[in-house]
Amino acid sequence: MFKLNHIKNDFYGGITTAVVALPLALAFGVTSGIGAIAGLWGAIILGFFAALFGGTKSQISGPTSPMTIVMSGIVLTYHNELDLIFTIVVLTGLIQILFGILRIGKHIHFVPSPVISGFVTGIGCIIIIIQFGPMIGHQLHGKIFDILQNLMIINNINNDSLIIGMIGLFILLIYPKRFNKIIPSPLICLLIGVLLSYYIFTNAITLKEIPVGLPELISFKMTLSKAPFMFFSAFTLALLGSIDSLITSLVADKATNTKHNSNKELIGQGIGNTISGLFGALPGAGATMRTMVNIKSGGKTNLSGMIHALLLLGVVLGLAPLFEIIPNSILAGILIKIGWDIIDWDYIKNFKNEKVTDYCLMLFVLFLTVFIDLIIAVFSGIVLYWIVNLINRKFK
Repeated sequence: MFKLNHIKNDFYGGITTAVVALPLALAFGVTSGIGAIAGLWGAIILGFFAALFGGTKSQISGPTSPMTIVMSGIVLTYHNELDLIFTIVVLTGLIQILFGILRIGKHIHFVPSPVISGFVTGIGCIIIIIQFGPMIGHQLHGKIFDILQNLMIINNINNDSLIIGMIGLFILLIYPKRFNKIIPSPLICLLIGVLLSYYIFTNAITLKEIPVGLPELISFKMTLSKAPFMFFSAFTLALLGSIDSLITSLVADKATNTKHNSNKELIGQGIGNTISGLFGALPGAGATMRTMVNIKSGGKTNLSGMIHALLLLGVVLGLAPLFEIIPNSILAGILIKIGWDIIDWDYIKNFKNEKVTDYCLMLFVLFLTVFIDLIIAVFSGIVLYWIVNLINRKFK
């Protein structure tokens, strides 16, 4: 089923992505209001089943920022009624499965190339900016504007963290490409970072304690008075998660020169979110940043997504101490390099061959992606693209 060379690449991709996904899953769990462990189990359950049943070979799924924001609103509405909250998550998954069966996913191919390019480049810029904090020993949260402002006023830099991060970034820059086929540079970088932190630069900030524990089966509950809001919330999550996932699928297609199966991807996402809801885990979608980390680290097939999930499972079942010693700054160095590689440099360099309107659209989507919102950026880009095309046709 899998080629030996692909298995090796998928293993490296899965390891690197799991390390990157771990702190994100914990952070999204806390942000949602449910708890860090819910985010971690969301990354495990959705990550595994979306990879197993999905239609995008290199896709990595898990809790995402847009889904977590909507989920936090649902948690605020229902407070401690976890059975109602996770019933909404189950309904979300079932609606996504229905989307796939009805073949709604095929419409994602109408997203124009400049929009995808601007979105991908924006993701790369976001990754780079948000890693400046961990690189100097700080965790900065909020919107990009807030992060940039906070960076300007920081005066207590953790030198040990900065040194480890810079060494890691230097290794990534000079690492010979031919060696990546044997051992990927992010993995070497990670190992060196851990050794430096453990033996020399001992004041560097690490991942610290990671929560562990098995999930419990949640009872399905719905009341007639709350049913309309529950279905509306589930539909919102399902629509948002589907769009988020399929945009990531397009990004993966562009990066790997492959073509995903949109409807199969929606079914895979739906199965993953349904099972997540049954076990009290956070819902999610295809994650652009983690998917690109997987691709850039060698991930080729669905196996990489499953390996990433199984490694996270190992963390909650007893391997947490091995991950707790990883310095945040070495992850920051890895992600800064990945963010740089994600930027669509080919499109930027070939601006002379692009239409002026398309290039301006790409920059517009890039700006919205970085400073406003990912979903708004894509929708605005699509609408503006068709408006410009209609105007051009009218005046021809």
